[in-house]
Amino acid sequence: MTEPLKDIKTNIITGFLGVGKSTAILDLLEQKPEKERWAVLVNEFGEIGIDGGLFANHQDPNIFIREVPGGCMCCATGLPMQIAMSMLLARARPERLIIEPTGLGHPVEVMSVLAADHFHELLDLRSTLTLVDARVINDQRYTSHDTFNQQLDIADIVVASKRDLYGKDDFEMLEEYLSGRNLTPKRQLVSAQQGHLDMSWLSGVASAWREKPITLKQPPESDTPDDEDPSFPPEGFICLSNSGEGFTSHGWLFQPDFTFRRDQITELFRATNVDRLKAILKTDAGHVGFNFSGDDVAETALQDLPDSRVEIITSGAFSSEAFETSLLACCYR
Repeated sequence: MTEPLKDIKTNIITGFLGVGKSTAILDLLEQKPEKERWAVLVNEFGEIGIDGGLFANHQDPNIFIREVPGGCMCCATGLPMQIAMSMLLARARPERLIIEPTGLGHPVEVMSVLAADHFHELLDLRSTLTLVDARVINDQRYTSHDTFNQQLDIADIVVASKRDLYGKDDFEMLEEYLSGRNLTPKRQLVSAQQGHLDMSWLSGVASAWREKPITLKQPPESDTPDDEDPSFPPEGFICLSNSGEGFTSHGWLFQPDFTFRRDQITELFRATNVDRLKAILKTDAGHVGFNFSGDDVAETALQDLPDSRVEIITSGAFSSEAFETSLLACCYR
């Protein structure tokens, strides 16, 4: 008889758009003890979903991934998150669960779901890590955004990410900003560069945030198959969009027979002025993950992609039609 699941060590890794959460989680997966079973529940603002593909490319059979697209994991009912998490845990039976909410979602609602009575014995809530790029502390687009501040308020540990890119006073400005929020208890502030997180940061007990949990419906008791593959129109791709919190996403999902010209698509991505751009693509130079965020540009070799996907998020004017035309000019079937 299978033992009931209980006391699964659970960490939230959060932070605003483009701060490097995906890179940090990939780094943690590389540090995972060989025989431990880990599950990762990832939510993206966009409707297509890129991070799930990046994480799933990891070759460790003891890593299990489930994705909740469209930002709905953070909705007030908690039901999409509750269902996805229950299905993931039933399949993975992990020793650790890592949750990555979308950078534009309200983390307090995620915490409320995890604090619900249904998960009291199932989850052992550990440190919540909030990544923040200290270089944005003087930018009111961030500091006036409720989600940005919520992410800092719920943290047990604030991680100043991309420390190697900071100017002389950036880290001190972040210290002052946190002090000015008068948070109790005081948040531990550490720094990281190139997405490397110290595994010991995951070990602490969650203590910085406490809230009355929301009432949840009973989730399914057993796993079910993932959603069926989407039906493609004759042109062989679909485009889905989403808007909220002052941002808009546009995502493209291509049938498996699309191949992109590596040099041409890289040039297009570098010339595209948006807040965030991610892609996992089959190219004429192999399968590649692209991660564009301001001055932080990364390309990663991948294996065995089932399809190609592109997702952009922007707070400014953007013509998805013009971008789609340029995107199609970079590929062939």
